[in-house]
Amino acid sequence: MTQMRVRDAATFLGVSEDTVRRWIEKGTLEASHDASGRKVLEGVEVARLARELAVTPELHGATASSARNRFTGLVTQVVMDTVMAQVELQCGPFRVVSLMSSEAARELGLEPGKVASAVVKATQVVIEAEPEPAAPASGPTPTEGDAL
Repeated sequence: MTQMRVRDAATFLGVSEDTVRRWIEKGTLEASHDASGRKVLEGVEVARLARELAVTPELHGATASSARNRFTGLVTQVVMDTVMAQVELQCGPFRVVSLMSSEAARELGLEPGKVASAVVKATQVVIEAEPEPAAPASGPTPTEGDAL
């Protein structure tokens, strides 16, 4: 299982290290010690809490949608010419950029400081992850031609 230090858990949860330590003391998060004696948390525990804490703010008058990836935040910049607009939102720690027609940006009244949501519906999303360290081999390793 993936383990992480308090500092990394705090980064992923968007809180201070002190908050993570208080959650450990309170029992909200479970921690253990690694071989070096450092306090670590199981990645699955941090993910569980991140999910519990994730509350997407709703815009008033929002309609039902099949899209599940909604990022609500503040418009931070709008760059517009006669045809296209580039709109940047700051959604918590995430920066989301959208290209749209200038007409759409004007109709939505997009300007810095306005609250808006970026809604993403995609059939292909690329996910990257750090490779897990190789486990020590136990038993014979497959050779060329062996069935896996």
